[in-house]
Amino acid sequence: ALPGHLLRGLLPLLTIFRLERAEDAARRAGLSTQPIWRKLWNDVMKTRPPNSENITCWRKKFLETFFSNVLHGVLDVSSDWRLNDRHFSPLLHSSPHVSQLTLCNMLQGAVELTAQHNHKVLENLAGSLRILKFQHLLSSDQSVRHSLVLLLHRLIHHGSVSQVSMYSWPVPDTVLLVLILSMSAGFWRSGNALMYHGSPCGLCREEDKTQSQEQAERGCYTKREESDCENQKEEADACLNSVLSSPKCPLLQNQACEETSDQGPCDHTSIQGGSSPRCGSGQLSCHPKTRRWLKPVVGRKRRCLRRSRGPCADPEDLYDFVFTVAREDNSGLLGKTSTTEGENAENWTSSSPGSLCTGHTGCKKRGGPAGIFSLKTARRFRSVSTLELFSIPLTGETCRTLSNLLSSWVSLENLVLSYNGLDANISCILSGLRALSRHPDCRLRVLRVSEVFSHKPCLELVHCILSTVPQLHTLSVSFDLKNQLEGNRPEGNPICSEADIPESCLEQLEIRFPREPLQTTFLLPVLKASKSLQQLSLDSATLPCSQELGLLLKALKECTPNLKKLSFHDVNLAEHQKEVLLLLQDPVLQEITFSFCRLFESSTAEFLSEIINTVKRNSSLKSLKLPGNRLGNQRLVALADIFSEDSSSSLCQLDVSSNCIKPDGLLEFTKKLEGHIQQRGGQIPFTHLRLFQNWLDQDAETAQEALRRLRAVCSVVNDSWDSSQAFADYISVM
Repeated sequence: ALPGHLLRGLLPLLTIFRLERAEDAARRAGLSTQPIWRKLWNDVMKTRPPNSENITCWRKKFLETFFSNVLHGVLDVSSDWRLNDRHFSPLLHSSPHVSQLTLCNMLQGAVELTAQHNHKVLENLAGSLRILKFQHLLSSDQSVRHSLVLLLHRLIHHGSVSQVSMYSWPVPDTVLLVLILSMSAGFWRSGNALMYHGSPCGLCREEDKTQSQEQAERGCYTKREESDCENQKEEADACLNSVLSSPKCPLLQNQACEETSDQGPCDHTSIQGGSSPRCGSGQLSCHPKTRRWLKPVVGRKRRCLRRSRGPCADPEDLYDFVFTVAREDNSGLLGKTSTTEGENAENWTSSSPGSLCTGHTGCKKRGGPAGIFSLKTARRFRSVSTLELFSIPLTGETCRTLSNLLSSWVSLENLVLSYNGLDANISCILSGLRALSRHPDCRLRVLRVSEVFSHKPCLELVHCILSTVPQLHTLSVSFDLKNQLEGNRPEGNPICSEADIPESCLEQLEIRFPREPLQTTFLLPVLKASKSLQQLSLDSATLPCSQELGLLLKALKECTPNLKKLSFHDVNLAEHQKEVLLLLQDPVLQEITFSFCRLFESSTAEFLSEIINTVKRNSSLKSLKLPGNRLGNQRLVALADIFSEDSSSSLCQLDVSSNCIKPDGLLEFTKKLEGHIQQRGGQIPFTHLRLFQNWLDQDAETAQEALRRLRAVCSVVNDSWDSSQAFADYISVM
């Protein structure tokens, strides 16, 4: 109720607890608290956040980072009076603003968040958290894994997390990695056996209650059958709890629930070796003759739970309980060699979400729970839509596990596999994706694969991926180096057949060649199948002959009528001036990038003049990016003529980063640009200029004047770059 002028003076004097409570009042008074939160960031965090120019809400940015720092013990709330309020609970009051969270090292954060005193904090995160990241993880003990299970169950299965990312795990703990992957995919075997501080998960119980009511309405189960299955459910719950909390794991005896007859009963061997009640096969499904294709439904608990065939090999190994090897009545088991691909597809749709990995080279099948497992008995929960794995070595066993999960991960929309040492195991991943693509509810639209060494030529892999998952909208394939043993191709089945690529939905294609020749004849089938392609990026390719770039431009014109963005990075275009000018004339392209393409290495002033005149006549081009082409001062000043009075250009973005530009050259460019603006009555389309990594530190005063005048014309993005150190680094590696 305070007047606006009093509230304006009061806001900077409030603790963050009081400032939060005053947000609505400030908004009603037309006051912004953003400058106060920005000052709080500067005073408390004492760092410049990455991409600070893109931060739209400093309140959210501060509270989200504050939450993470307090959780990991790197921020003392008593260090600043604005943080120290007796009414303020740091984790509780900041948690509603947390949309992404990183857990690292020994997962201390997971243990803290699942502690009983932080129950409300976890509930808040279940509604606000969208991105969960794991970084620099280490092996963990049984109690920590238990906390992680509870956290993932609440935040993914019953929460709002849609993205799981894992970074920098040089020697991953297989148990922990598979646990995170499987729960991200929505699988958990035990159902509501998850115990939160002595009580089963209430949300699971609610789902079970709803499901059982629906089952009862359909008359699928008798009271006797429900009672029998409930007893067996409690036994399974007890087993999981003992795995999680007991130093010794009870043996899980051989599964005796064989569905050998539609009429015959099944015997379950109890955990302690005795017999449990017998139940008819009707308990497995409402329709015995068709139960083979009935999959577990979220919340269904009136099923006879199968028992594992083997004992827990290690009392510390939760993985052995989560994914035990179960005997199958068909070929749905991962990697069954005698099954054809067509039969595999049938089994996938009619039986279980098992992997379709058929044993390509690098995907050898081994026994044991780490290599082969069944998901038939797993309960399915909500799953994430984005999975990212960065710098995490994936063994053959882990790849088969991931392939198995991918085969039925219908909610997955984005998959990023970066520097995982896949090599030949990429065939196993593609096998799972092939199964997923055949699912009518498949949502996978983005796939990014990056590796150091290329196991296959880039274009061959692109061909295979598009043949496997034609639904993709974005595909990125990146390799740093050629495989030194390329002549020794591994034996076995190829990654994919030589069949033509089906018509795809591809809109964006990015290829980073490991210094491979760009062969348009191999790229042509990809372009022909991608009529909807709008963005194409070619990186680090070599041009085998002078005609190759011309052939590419012809293919693009014929096959991709909707192409809007074209990018070349680290491709030597010094001897292809004619093709460069043809691209700049294209009436459809809206963004062109020539990044580190040595455009002006052997060019004349006439070539630069032709570029300027071509751009001046092109009214469709909106963005021109020329980083790393040795423009220098003189060529930069000349580029200002693109906006002269006689220009019909619609260019609004110009990137001249890493071009040896000095302060005096930038100031001269600014003055010339101001002159053109004056001649055109103050109206030009130019709105954004990027100046990263130029030599502006050589004369700070002149640079500041140039930037000040430029910012009156357009948005300028630059950095404080030490050119002398960069030059020293360059000399040191010559």
